Amino acid sequence: MTAERTLHHFPLDPFSRQVRLAMGEKKLDFQELVERYWERPERLEALNASGMTPVLVDQVDGRPLVVAESRAVLEYLEEQYPERPLLPKDAGERAEVRRLQQWFDRKWDFEVNGLLLHEKIEKRLLRIGAPELAALRRGREAVRGHFQYLEHLLGDRDWLACDQLTLADFTAAGHVSVVDYLGELPWDKFPLVKTWYMKLKSRPCFRPLLADKVSPIAPADHYDNLDF
Repeated sequence: MTAERTLHHFPLDPFSRQVRLAMGEKKLDFQELVERYWERPERLEALNASGMTPVLVDQVDGRPLVVAESRAVLEYLEEQYPERPLLPKDAGERAEVRRLQQWFDRKWDFEVNGLLLHEKIEKRLLRIGAPELAALRRGREAVRGHFQYLEHLLGDRDWLACDQLTLADFTAAGHVSVVDYLGELPWDKFPLVKTWYMKLKSRPCFRPLLADKVSPIAPADHYDNLDF
């Protein structure tokens, strides 16, 4: 089966990053189209009614197939391209992968991204004022709480969900990497989480993310350093 793929994404969108990592790990070639989704481009809204990234257009056997939203895209990739699996065979471990995906897509996104990314990225792109210091403090406190939980998980596992690299790790990395772009993560206080992230950063699928630069928001000095 041959396929040509186009991914509509925004570089600092955590959900888009999940898909880019999974496609890179599966060694799937794809064209990237960057979408400034907050400007509500017609091209994107025609593909996804929510007007949000990511959206994958997969040309399968000469017919376009549109898959929108990160969870749907990740599940589609796993089913359509199973040669490099990112879900374990064990049913209990698969359930744990999905639980952690939900943890990051709902809890981390609300408690961390809703504060740090909103204040430091969305406000700048939308030109709606300076970051609020109280919101930044709450976001940083939330990061520490989440990292304490991840430290606990990684005390018993090689990767987040089990001893196999899975979609849970790429879902988490999509969120964590954007906050790391901003230099807002206390790596020195969480050695197991840092080791986990260093292993991810060293994988070939991560290299395109480390090259991301979105003006006027510059990455932290250590962002693309594998031995940070």
